[in-house]
Amino acid sequence: MAANVGRIYGTALFKSTSICSVGQITSYSTTREWTSRKTLLRTLGILTGGAGALILALDRSVKAANVDLHPPKNPWSHNGLISSFDHASLRRGYEVYKQVCAACHSMRFICYRHLVGVTHTEEQAKAEAGEQMVTDGPDETGAMFQRPGKLSDTFPNPYPNEEAARAANNGAFPPDLSYIQLARHGGEDYIFALLTGYCDAPAGVVLREGQNYNPYFPGGAISMAQALFNEVIEYEDGTPATASQLAKDVATFLTWASQPEHDDRKRMFIKCMGILGILIGVTYYIKRFKFSTLKTRKIEFRPKK
Repeated sequence: MAANVGRIYGTALFKSTSICSVGQITSYSTTREWTSRKTLLRTLGILTGGAGALILALDRSVKAANVDLHPPKNPWSHNGLISSFDHASLRRGYEVYKQVCAACHSMRFICYRHLVGVTHTEEQAKAEAGEQMVTDGPDETGAMFQRPGKLSDTFPNPYPNEEAARAANNGAFPPDLSYIQLARHGGEDYIFALLTGYCDAPAGVVLREGQNYNPYFPGGAISMAQALFNEVIEYEDGTPATASQLAKDVATFLTWASQPEHDDRKRMFIKCMGILGILIGVTYYIKRFKFSTLKTRKIEFRPKK
């Protein structure tokens, strides 16, 4: 009996001692645990940073392996602060689009009326529109009919739908050129570089059937074949139709198509700056006139004797 009591008392004493010792150890183990947590977090941070650096290095290595070129900057005549388009170049660019680009690319957001006062007179624009036959209708009998184009009609689409366009171009869909200058990084510089940058594919680059190599096109492999060559068309004004001249004129025309308000915007800027200059001069004169008495007066204090 006494042995059992002693065993129970000893067990209780051991438990209480353990509790106290555990309490004391807990106070020390908190610091150790926090230190271990900081070490763990530091290790995780290092690992995460290393993984991020590895991903960044791989990403850069992939980009370094890419042979795409950025288009060089060209001194376009319309890029000045108050510079307008070269309208003779715009007319030649329309000729290039009509005779070369329109065979595959549409401009469904540009109407013939937009040419009036820019590249053609009203009579010339009507004649250009009248050369196209447009499907219209229905008529009184409910049937569709063909009619000559008019100023309100858009430029004709060379294909009836996207599937027909892909079938005619080995699965590639020729993009619409209405806003192509704004849709491509580099703008007109990219268009000019793309049209004049066709070359032989470097070693190791495999092209599929129907593809061509152009270093300015993302990926290098482009389904559009080189379209501009020397003397591929004849300009109405007699300008020598070299490949670079053709590319320059059509790039200018596509820039105008993307920003038809370009000249009006700069004309309005000139007017606003002129009016603002006059208002600033008048305001300065009135300020000098009104404040002259205040700025030239002399204030004197004369106390009473």
